[in-house]
Amino acid sequence: MTRKTLGLIAAAGSAALLIGAFGFQFLGYAPCKMCLWQRWPHAAAILFGAALLAFGGRVWTLLGALAAFATGAIGVYHTGVERGFWEGPSSCTGGGTGLSGLSGADLLSTAGSANIVMCDEVAWAMFGLSMASWNALASFALCALWIAAFRAPESR
Repeated sequence: MTRKTLGLIAAAGSAALLIGAFGFQFLGYAPCKMCLWQRWPHAAAILFGAALLAFGGRVWTLLGALAAFATGAIGVYHTGVERGFWEGPSSCTGGGTGLSGLSGADLLSTAGSANIVMCDEVAWAMFGLSMASWNALASFALCALWIAAFRAPESR
């Protein structure tokens, strides 16, 4: 396969994962902060695929591989937070350490943080893997496709 073909397949994979994420959101699975972080590199990979199509060249494949690796790494980090291997961001995890600066009125207030989706809770899983885990696996596969695109000939 050619560089453009492999790169476009990888970019289409990122598009499919983004569509899936928005589909789950449409079904009522609100994304947490870390879920949203995982979406940005997929969007970048789609743009890199479009640039590869328009301009050709290897630089876009390297950037696509970096984007896919980045979202995969965020997915691994998110999975570790979900499984309690390490702490996540205090703004979306249930460590309870963020209460020290709050007044009594703040603690009793019902305004504000009711819409926070916790990053350390698994909203959906299949075969024991959360959405973050599946994103990581798929993203590393896409990274491999981007690397194959880098190594492939420009055209036949």
